[in-house]
Amino acid sequence: MKLCVALDLPTIKENLDLAKTLKSEDIWLKVGLRSYIRDGKYLLEELKSINSNFKLFLDLKIYDIPNTMADAAESMSNLGVDMFNLHASSGKKAMSMVMDRLSEIENPPIVLAVTALTSFDEVSFREIYGDSIDKKATKFASEAYESGLNGVVCSIFESQLIKNNTTENFLTLTPGIRPFGESTDDQQRVANLATAKKEMPDFIVVGRPIYQSSDPLGVTKKILENL
Repeated sequence: MKLCVALDLPTIKENLDLAKTLKSEDIWLKVGLRSYIRDGKYLLEELKSINSNFKLFLDLKIYDIPNTMADAAESMSNLGVDMFNLHASSGKKAMSMVMDRLSEIENPPIVLAVTALTSFDEVSFREIYGDSIDKKATKFASEAYESGLNGVVCSIFESQLIKNNTTENFLTLTPGIRPFGESTDDQQRVANLATAKKEMPDFIVVGRPIYQSSDPLGVTKKILENL
């Protein structure tokens, strides 16, 4: 299980300062929508310059018509990131086109499909998707698996269910981790570190519990010690 630290701070300086604080640790860094729109490729390059061993997850959750998604996937691959994601609800044709395009690239990034955002509860999810989170997330994951993707983004509560319906090697990345019972904020389906260890996803994403701490390095080390 790998720790992925979310760089969701208000300024590029704060994100880079956090990366510098954590540069000695074996972690992934997640660059999300706000940070990438604001700071772009420059942020990715600066993160790699802090520690060339940092693994970068570009979390843009792309969703568009199939050809546009394939074009975007190719462009993201040229940014030097190690992983990115797209929405599984874009459909099997779009996901397959993305993977076909990336097959032409040497050492392409890991590609994950977003199943159900962890901000959804059962009621709000069903209003949009017309089914339960478990059923729809499993269906989305199966379609991503059949389309050749490497894994999915899901909550901790769907991780094992998805692996059971695909393979144990199909990656699961789980946001909404509050390692030691911190505030859930705007997340609905969250879990602590003990639950994460039981469910054994391949990646856990931790943001606010680290970057809002007075000792981000200490919290990070404590999480890594507990994994």
